[in-house]
Amino acid sequence: MTFDLRSPMLAGVSRRTLIKAAGAGAALAAAGTLPTRLFAQEKLKVAAIYTVPFEQQWVSRIHQAALKAQERGDIEYTATENVSNTDYERVMREYAEAGNKLIVGEVFGVEEAARTVAADYPDTAFLMGSSFKPDDALPNFSVFDNYIQDASYLTGIIAGAMTKSKNIGMVGGFPIPEVNRLMHAFMAGVKETAPDAKFQVAFIGSWFDPPKAKETAFAQIDGGADILYAERFGVSDAAKEKGVLAIGNVIDTQADYPETVVASALWHFEPTLDKAIAEVKAGTFKAADYGVYSFMKEGGCSIAPLGTFEGKVPAEAMALVAEKEKAIKDGSFTVAINDEEPKSS
Repeated sequence: MTFDLRSPMLAGVSRRTLIKAAGAGAALAAAGTLPTRLFAQEKLKVAAIYTVPFEQQWVSRIHQAALKAQERGDIEYTATENVSNTDYERVMREYAEAGNKLIVGEVFGVEEAARTVAADYPDTAFLMGSSFKPDDALPNFSVFDNYIQDASYLTGIIAGAMTKSKNIGMVGGFPIPEVNRLMHAFMAGVKETAPDAKFQVAFIGSWFDPPKAKETAFAQIDGGADILYAERFGVSDAAKEKGVLAIGNVIDTQADYPETVVASALWHFEPTLDKAIAEVKAGTFKAADYGVYSFMKEGGCSIAPLGTFEGKVPAEAMALVAEKEKAIKDGSFTVAINDEEPKSS
């Protein structure tokens, strides 16, 4: 396993610049599945391209799932972190030329270029984080996103039960669908236990700028927030310093902030990646939306253990969490997906 550890990019470079889809640069002549003969090898060569460090929340879950698949002997995995948007297409082509049969990444800021590369390498499968949908004319390009609104909603129930000021701060990266839907789900959960709660919503314009996220969180605390939704790194640091609470996102940071992080909505990328690996090996990989594999009923998300906050959250709230979680899993309750930009109230 080799990792190309490049020097860190400027924190202001976004991996998800808000762009308008321009479509594929060149469509494949015929839609369908990838040829079975291309994937006869038992250990699949998989590469990943990330625009931020491996430890960034979102990327860390993909990286972890790939490492697990490699440990099982299913794949041979290589990855590069801190790839700029201007360099992304080149790295995609290099990995395709190197014989990788599945390339994973996030193309929120390079959508058109990425689809053009996929069209140029029809024998390579691409599974890319994207705010846009798959195109049957590009059968080797599938999309995914972390639809963890189920877990976010449940953490909102807990947050609503823990706030005393009824003032909750929320700090996100960019107001794109992935972030918006999680914030809306969290807010809906809060309303279950604190219907009169108000929200301060802010976006820092970066996917990895902990100092900026921290300063934004400080401002929300000064504005009366006593619990913060930590969609970005840096928010929990502000909460810890000011003695208020936080709700984590994507990864579990409770051990790092034992007196601060009450609960976290976890993303599990394993169902998404394992499905793609199986399809590529079977020669049945095709254009599809893998977002569903992040749903709770698919095992794609969960609530982290409460850790030091076990027994400190009101019993009534935890009973409601258990009730709603069961309903989500059996399909009798669906958390609404709202991709519109959330606003302060």
